[in-house]
Amino acid sequence: MSGIRLAIVGHGQIVADFLPAASAVEGMHLAAIVGRPARREQLEQIAAEHGIDRVHVDYGACLADPDVDTVWIALPNSLHFEYSRRALLAGKHVICEKPFVLRSDELAELRSLAAERELILVEAISNQYLSNVRWIEENLSRIGELRLVQCEYSQYSSRYDAFRSGQVLPAFDPSMGGGALMDLGIYTLHLVVGLIGAPDTVDYRPTLERGVDTSGVVTLGYGSAQAVCVAAKDSPGPSRTKLQGTGGVIIVDGAPNVVPEVRIELRDGTSEVVDLTVHPHRMVEEFRAFVAMIESLDLAERDRRLDHSATVLDVATRALESAGITLG
Repeated sequence: MSGIRLAIVGHGQIVADFLPAASAVEGMHLAAIVGRPARREQLEQIAAEHGIDRVHVDYGACLADPDVDTVWIALPNSLHFEYSRRALLAGKHVICEKPFVLRSDELAELRSLAAERELILVEAISNQYLSNVRWIEENLSRIGELRLVQCEYSQYSSRYDAFRSGQVLPAFDPSMGGGALMDLGIYTLHLVVGLIGAPDTVDYRPTLERGVDTSGVVTLGYGSAQAVCVAAKDSPGPSRTKLQGTGGVIIVDGAPNVVPEVRIELRDGTSEVVDLTVHPHRMVEEFRAFVAMIESLDLAERDRRLDHSATVLDVATRALESAGITLG
């Protein structure tokens, strides 16, 4: 069988969001879904609804399944490293949800395992695969010398009320890698770093509630340019990205994980609206890219993507350290 045979590890919001669009990813066969024994009935229902071949309630059994060649880790952040490590040791390709892992040494270990075994290891971060983002990258020079970047992602979390009432779910649990920066802010860091590279300076000013950042502002210094990344799980607000240069501005009205249509306005009066969206669901383009990477065993592309993820992880780590926040 050509393509990939995917096991979905987890059944949370990101899985429920993507599964209705999964059939648009050519060459991706849903071989299995994995969860806890107590959730077997729910898993069986998900499998029946979405044409998933089988249910596993033991991760080891999934990794021993010869009909699975790739796993998608869609678990709480603190579990990403160990589940990815076990999959690589079992000879499976790994797609791991953002944020990849919580520490640079963890990513280095995973990279070493993937290199030794010639396996694909990649972070699932939608904006790095969107056609509209590629257009921004290719047209950024049109706005002259870059001066200011603003990238905002604000969304009142469906779990925030529970958190305020005293119930701490993974998304708001620092011990599980939760918080605004690593949940929503990581999209802003990926977008900015992907477009303009690693910053010289990093500073994070969070709003802290019971030790977790429920919102915050990261300032990235680039010498002659400055970038501000805003993330909020405790308050609603418009999400947008703006890149200002000496010759014009590029504006995206929408969240940085989706990047809908792009508007460019130049000082000479020229303006243009571009929308190269390939599919209505933001994750389809990235999963198509993962299928192509795994099918062709494109190790050079794997390494290029891992280099980017390592740079973003370093920036996120510096941001958290500047605010005195420890995860995991």
